[in-house]
Amino acid sequence: MLYARRNGKNINRLGITVSKKVGKAVQRNRAKRRLKELYRTNSHRLKKGYDIVIVARASAVTAPYDGLKRAYFWAIRKTGVASDNAGKSAKITRKN
Repeated sequence: MLYARRNGKNINRLGITVSKKVGKAVQRNRAKRRLKELYRTNSHRLKKGYDIVIVARASAVTAPYDGLKRAYFWAIRKTGVASDNAGKSAKITRKN
């Protein structure tokens, strides 16, 4: 789940929250690391001037990275934070 709100600045700020329902500390930290990496590698695809809060679900720990990436792009497009070309140029391929 992703929430976004304008912050009146020329930078984006990120907050990630993971409930204890997700699991023990190891699982929660893994979910946070995966989500931070998604943001870090794709921050250039976001409009500037937003506070972004990601609420991690239990599936963030075990989901394949490609599935997590698809969900992330869907959420940023839905909230209107995505720049015009976000997610379109990212080829997602499956390994067999």
